[in-house]
Amino acid sequence: MTKKKNSQESQLHYELGTCTKQNNLKKAISLYESALTQNLKLSPQHFNSILHLCSIPETLNSEINKSLAIEYGFRVYNDMISKKIPLTEATITQITRLCAAKNDPDYGFGLIKDMGGLGLVPRLRTYGPTLSCFCDNLRVNEAYEVENHMISNGVRLEEGEVCNLLRVSCEVGKGEKVYEYLHKLRGVVRGVSEDSIRVVEKWFGGEKAAEFGVEEWDVGKVREEKVRNGGGWHGLGWLGKGGWVVKKVGVGGDGGCCGCGERLACVDIDCGETERFAQSVAGLALERESKSNFKSFMDWLEEHSDYEAVVDAANIGLYQQNFADGGFSIAQLDAIVKELYDRNKKWPLVVLHNKRLRALQGNPSCRKLFDEWLAQGNLYATPSGSNDDWYWLYAAVKLKCLLVTNDEMRDHIFELLGSSFFLQWKERHQVHYTFLKSVPELKMPPTYSILIQESEKGSWHVPIASENNDESSRTWLCITRLSSGNSVPSSFSISGKILVSCKNTVQDSHQHSDEKITSVTGKRKEREPSPSRLQ
Repeated sequence: MTKKKNSQESQLHYELGTCTKQNNLKKAISLYESALTQNLKLSPQHFNSILHLCSIPETLNSEINKSLAIEYGFRVYNDMISKKIPLTEATITQITRLCAAKNDPDYGFGLIKDMGGLGLVPRLRTYGPTLSCFCDNLRVNEAYEVENHMISNGVRLEEGEVCNLLRVSCEVGKGEKVYEYLHKLRGVVRGVSEDSIRVVEKWFGGEKAAEFGVEEWDVGKVREEKVRNGGGWHGLGWLGKGGWVVKKVGVGGDGGCCGCGERLACVDIDCGETERFAQSVAGLALERESKSNFKSFMDWLEEHSDYEAVVDAANIGLYQQNFADGGFSIAQLDAIVKELYDRNKKWPLVVLHNKRLRALQGNPSCRKLFDEWLAQGNLYATPSGSNDDWYWLYAAVKLKCLLVTNDEMRDHIFELLGSSFFLQWKERHQVHYTFLKSVPELKMPPTYSILIQESEKGSWHVPIASENNDESSRTWLCITRLSSGNSVPSSFSISGKILVSCKNTVQDSHQHSDEKITSVTGKRKEREPSPSRLQ
């Protein structure tokens, strides 16, 4: 009998899984009722499968299934309580979705508050429905309480949550909170989504926004705070008085706004953050690489610190080589290295795995080139069994220089570094490349940072999210006071439909008119030959 029941319970688990894949709530309910009738022993997974089907958007957005899903979802939850079935974070998350669907965020928030007593830790997804529901009902104080609870549990808000808090603050006219959430939005996202853009446009286009701000301020203090923050914002509150003008504009290659003429700032992570970032990369590398090998590289780098750029040799050598006779192109790598040298009369650091180096050294011309680079100290061969990604990344971060690679660094190892912080570093230091008839073209980082910026005059610039990697074509919101003296172009429409474009020539970041690369690096001792690591 026991074996038969075990078989039935396994079959139920399989069939509920099929219902989940097919979004078949009614079939799942029928299976659940049948299981209760047969007195089967149900596991937390069985209950959560039903709750999942009850709480997914496909169900709750259906006029036919919504009422049934809410009613049955709470019945299943109450069955879990009465049968003393252990609750999980997924259980609570699914119930908070049902609470939001029936417009009862208080009950959902109560469940979240009780999770600690159950030994459960809420996640971002746990809070989302409750926060959104409070915001939809303009219950702004409760929404702020949810945010504080999230922060106390170490849950980091993302754009969707910040956008909701910004939206409700705008709708109830809390100008100081709007200012606060604009800065929080700046901290969590680079390009701002269309949903958030609509909220921003509505606020600055409304009468309430004109009521906040000061007519006079300490220019020196504002400038000092902006410098202390790394540029791009001061955080001292609304500056200026009166209504606002919102334009959709382009930004020139020199960072000049084509709407108001202000130059956007280049915001980099500061020296302390850079050092902590380098330590983080080194720590992760030492966990995953041979400690002695990576430590040797770190020591070697201390003696060779005067590079302006680091080159991901494998990425360049294998670029567009996926054809029949393709292979590692030493010509492409050499062309990039020479291009970098010609720009600044300094050799870049080339990082290449020694397995590939061994294979290439069978070619006499390749061997001669590598021997030259090794003698000059600008080639480092990573040891057998290593992941060269850690080496070139650490070198670029530690030396505060450019990194030449088309690798977008989306692998799991880079996810360990944290998305927002890592993206900010990439924006300022990664150099992309291409080849036009075998001639390399380097796409330098922009001269300005792609993030919400607040100027010393009180104006704002907001980058709109785009899938296009060409920053020269990105659209920005230019937001200035009507009284700021900035003229509105004749082509401008208050609806924001007309785009003010720039005719400025796009210039390379890190590059002056003489095409020299500029970057902050440390000093080095007299360079010794690079280790070949051919052991």
